[in-house]
Amino acid sequence: MKKILFLILPLCLLAGCYNSGVPRENVLKIYNWADYIGDSVLEDFQAYYKEQTGEDIRIVYQTFDINEIMLTKIEKGHEDFDVVCPSEYIIERMLKKKLLLPIDTNFGSSSNYLGNVAPYIREQIDKLSQPGEAVASHYAVCYMWGTAGILYNRAFVPDSDATSWECLWDKKYAGKILMKDSYRDAYGTAVIYAHAQELAEGKTTVEALMNDYSPRAMEIAEQYLKALKPNISGWEADFGKEMMTKNKAYLNMTWSGDAIWAIEEASAVGVDLDYTVPKEGSNIWYDGWVIPKYAKNTKAASYFINFMCRSDIALRNMDFCGYVSSIATPEVQEAKTDTTLDYYSDLSYFFGPGADSIQIDKIQYPDRKVVERCAMIRDFGDKTRDVLDIWSRIKGDNLGAGITILIFVVVGLMSGWMIYKRWERYKRRQLQRRRSRRKKTRGGR
Repeated sequence: MKKILFLILPLCLLAGCYNSGVPRENVLKIYNWADYIGDSVLEDFQAYYKEQTGEDIRIVYQTFDINEIMLTKIEKGHEDFDVVCPSEYIIERMLKKKLLLPIDTNFGSSSNYLGNVAPYIREQIDKLSQPGEAVASHYAVCYMWGTAGILYNRAFVPDSDATSWECLWDKKYAGKILMKDSYRDAYGTAVIYAHAQELAEGKTTVEALMNDYSPRAMEIAEQYLKALKPNISGWEADFGKEMMTKNKAYLNMTWSGDAIWAIEEASAVGVDLDYTVPKEGSNIWYDGWVIPKYAKNTKAASYFINFMCRSDIALRNMDFCGYVSSIATPEVQEAKTDTTLDYYSDLSYFFGPGADSIQIDKIQYPDRKVVERCAMIRDFGDKTRDVLDIWSRIKGDNLGAGITILIFVVVGLMSGWMIYKRWERYKRRQLQRRRSRRKKTRGGR
């Protein structure tokens, strides 16, 4: 899931936090994005696991909001999470570092639901496979996926403008544009727009551009992001939806699931928002379930991943979070079909033959033509630091010199005040100790 907030919110659900009084084989530790699982799904898994194995399972459920923090806890801290849900580039990095265990597909008497994942999605996940190793889909099962695009207010932005990334660089929208605080999506958007003409002429591809980390490519990305910056009113992690529904921003580079939420909320208050993937192309991302190297309950983890691939569970999770599940069964297709829509989409790439003209939400399920102009951003590898440096330079001087100096002055004053207060507390403690010693001396006489 594509939220980027600067905190981790640990939650222990259902039967309480894990402690030494509970055998570890009866505990399943899950690490997932916040707000990314349907109501009562965890309780239902407990019942499913009991039914299939005869064993009780206690769930310890924690959430994260930054892929890299999750990875650090596993890689450096050797945290024994049994199942986690990273994004595709982190899955690739974990495979490179041999931090994943294969998913056990021996589910006893239970049906194997892993086959419910769309072949198209499995093909995308298998692109993450490492040379000489088992295919990536043996280690990762896609949970949710989606696109990056433009959420826009139709009262202020014509549909024709929103069809191109050019609208973000258009000065007439300056101060009314929000960008996701995501260095990967920003990099991808910049290089795609910079090469719009070459893309239109078929001289390059979105996949090649977004995964080009040569010095020249990074130079171009930084140049275009610096040109974009004066138009940006905020680099948002999660407040973009609210800003758009309140008419405070007109354009928001965002993710499809967030767009669905915002469109529904805005409609309730009479604001007309829409979402599109620009004609130049964009990023398709994938979040997937994996079992980390230090997991202590791989059996329950495998059963959990299998359970999450059930059609009914996939539908509940989709309805809860707004994103689209990787599950492509007839039950899901039927449930998501909406005959009130006035358009038809080609989803044969996802649901298979016979789904080349069906009425399904085009934001959740992008048409074949949309998918064909999009691609997955891979792991930056040893170039990650260079791209992060670009991102720091883009955002670092956003406040201007005057405000930056003011911030330093305020921080300096606050630091001085804190030092003064600590010195005062130290002096009081010293005085109290002297008084205490005198009292003890008098009491001993």
